[in-house]
This record gives sequence, C-alpha cells and structure tokens, in this order.
Amino acid sequence: MPTNLNPKSETSAIVLTPTGSKNDVAAAVPFQIYTGSADFLEGASLQVNYVYRKLGGDVVDIELTSANVYSAYEEAVLEYSYIVNLHQAKNSLDASLGDVTGTFNHLGEIISGPTGSNLKYPRFQASYAQKVGDGLATKAGFGGTNTIYSGSFKIEDNVQDYDLQSIVSTASDSGNDEAGRSVPYSGKLNTGPGGDQQRIFVTQVFYRSPRAMWRFYGYYGGIGVVGNLNTYGQFADDSTFEMVPTWQNKLQAIMYEDSIYTRTSHYSYELKNNKLRLFPVPRTSSGLSLGFGDQNEIWFKFYIKEDSTADAEYDDGVKGVNNLNTLPFDNVPYENINSIGKQWIRKYALALCKEMLGQIRGKFTTIPIPGESVTLNHSELLSQAKDEQKELKDKLMEMLKETEYQELSRISSEKAETAAKTFGFSPLPIFVG
Repeated sequence: MPTNLNPKSETSAIVLTPTGSKNDVAAAVPFQIYTGSADFLEGASLQVNYVYRKLGGDVVDIELTSANVYSAYEEAVLEYSYIVNLHQAKNSLDASLGDVTGTFNHLGEIISGPTGSNLKYPRFQASYAQKVGDGLATKAGFGGTNTIYSGSFKIEDNVQDYDLQSIVSTASDSGNDEAGRSVPYSGKLNTGPGGDQQRIFVTQVFYRSPRAMWRFYGYYGGIGVVGNLNTYGQFADDSTFEMVPTWQNKLQAIMYEDSIYTRTSHYSYELKNNKLRLFPVPRTSSGLSLGFGDQNEIWFKFYIKEDSTADAEYDDGVKGVNNLNTLPFDNVPYENINSIGKQWIRKYALALCKEMLGQIRGKFTTIPIPGESVTLNHSELLSQAKDEQKELKDKLMEMLKETEYQELSRISSEKAETAAKTFGFSPLPIFVG
C-alpha cells in the first residue's frame, strides 16, 4: 500500500487546499520572473480556488499542492508572453533590423538595451509613412528631413586613400576643419556605449571636370571663333550666329559637358565604407598638382544617422537586430495583459494542473482500499490536458495571425473601398441660387 495514503480516511496524505495564499507564491514559483508584481501574486493565489472548483475538490481529492498551481500559473503567463512576443516579432522585424539589440539574462529579461520594445506599435499612418519617405528621399538626394552637411579635405602628395569618417570625426571633435573653418556638425558624432562613433553617410563627392568651353571652342578656334570640325566647321564670329542659332550652341555645350563628365573626366574616385580612393594618385611636380589641375581640396556632402547602431567600420552590416533572436523583447509585463489574456492564462494553467494531476495519478493505476480497489483516471486527465493546451494555443495563434499589421492594413483598405462605393451611390447635393 502506498505510504502517502491514509487507509482510515481513504484519502491522500496531500490534497489541494480550497484557497491559496499570495504570501506563499514568491517562494513556490521556479523562475520568479513576476514575483515583483502584486497583481501576479494575487492572480496565482486565486488560481488555487479556480483549480479546486473546476476539478471537483469539494467531492474528490485533488493530489496537488498549492505550489503546483502557482508554478502552473507562472508557466501559463510565460507561455502567453512567448506566443504574443512571437506574433509581435513577425510584425516588427522588418522595421527593427539594424536597431539596437540588448543583453539578456537566463530568464530572458533585458539587462541592458532598449526596454519595452515588444510593447511598441509602429503604426503605419501618415507620420510613419512620412518617416519612411524622408529616409528614402534623403538617400536618393531629393529631399528628406536629415540635415545635410558639407565637409572637405586637402589633397596630399602621393596619398590616394582618405578616410572620410575619420576626417569628419576629427572636425567634429575640434569644431574646425583642416582649413581652420568652423563646422556646423561640431559635436554631432557622439560616442556610443561601446566607444563607437555614429556613422556618417556620404551622399555626394564634388570634383572639377574639364570646362565645356574647351571642347566647344577647341584649340582650333580662337577668340570669337567657333571651332568644331565634326559638325558645322569653323566660322568667324561674323557669320556664326547667322548659320547656327544660339539655342543650338547651348545644346551642343550641354552635350559636350555631359560627354566630358562621363567619359573624359580628369580623374575619378571610388567610395567604399566611407573611405575615398582617388584616381590617379595625386602627385606634385614644381608646385603643380598632376592629374587634378589646380584643385587642392575635395568637398563632399554627408548626413549623420540620428539613431545609429553601426560602428565606424561598417563593412558587412550593423551590430544590432538581425533576426528574431536579437529583438530586444523581454517577457510581457503582467500588468499589461488585459482581461482577454488573463482568462487565457487561467484556462491554460488549469490544463497544466490537469497534466500534473494525471502524471501523479499515473504512478498508481489502481489504489487498494479495505475490501476494494480504486482505478484512477490518469490517462483521461493527460489526454484532456494535452488537447486543451493545444486548443488554447491554436486559438491564440490564429487570433493573433488575423490581427497582424498587414492583415489589419488589408481590412482597413477594404473598409475604405466599401465606404467609397457607398458614397458613390449617394446623390449629389442640389444647389439652388
């Protein structure tokens, strides 16, 4: 006969009490994630009475302890948090890639980094669309709200590579560029927690190209003479404008300038990782800069990302969110779970209690009592528990799937379309005057 049974009363030595105590919850739950919440302690203690009534504690013995119920309640809250966070991760991952991530402890709680990210809602409305548009406009160079700064550096003899990030950083720290001019971006490249500076994004590099007039008038012509042997020949200024209209001269100048810019520039460059390489290598001879004419200074435009997560190297990507694993999501705060979620938690915790009760009763298929034996319903409890858990999780995930942001956008679009059709059937007002 099992030692945990009392043959005299034919009851188990351990049975669930009708009520719980919130003072005992903190010491009973294994992870203690929500023990700092008074609402959680209250909810876990009330779960004891809920399980006691639902499993018929007034009629039959329930071989569970209050600690078993508290643990099941904590697991139910964590399971709910997991499913909701997974849903939110699918919603916001595309908008969070490259953002600052965080560090987490063994409980999944954020130690450092942005908190409450899983509670944020990136509403796609006019302001959000404007934010996206501003970023694209800034990148394309035709607008945006990011401040565009201008920087410069002096060309050095036999120096081909120039680190624009370092040049801007030095000017930002000192407040002046190489020429001693004050810069408007002084102190803008703030040093981050890891010692990394905010990254600049270069949008344009300026350089001089050969003048169109050199090609247009050419070395075959002189003052007041148009020289172009490929089109209309060489004429004196007295006859030029009689044969060639002024607008045609202008169009030809534009064409020549574009051709020179594209095909016959004095030099070129490549930009990678904010490092500029000039071609050819600048060289000086007798005080003259070969390959760059009389140019001794290069100018460029750039902007600074306001919430940069990249370091100054930025070779292959950014150090931040790159998948679901690095999203700065902590466990959903218990206080932020509404009545819908808390009812789900109660039911799921009840199903977990059924599973534990089934495991306990499954240790002894039958229990001998004086003159008789009792067959326990462990298999039925286990089956019910598994089915209820699966049904609860499936319903929750189905509901969350129906409320994904793209689905909500589709529903809103259909509502707007329906409203437009309804208004289309409305007669126009008649004005009499």
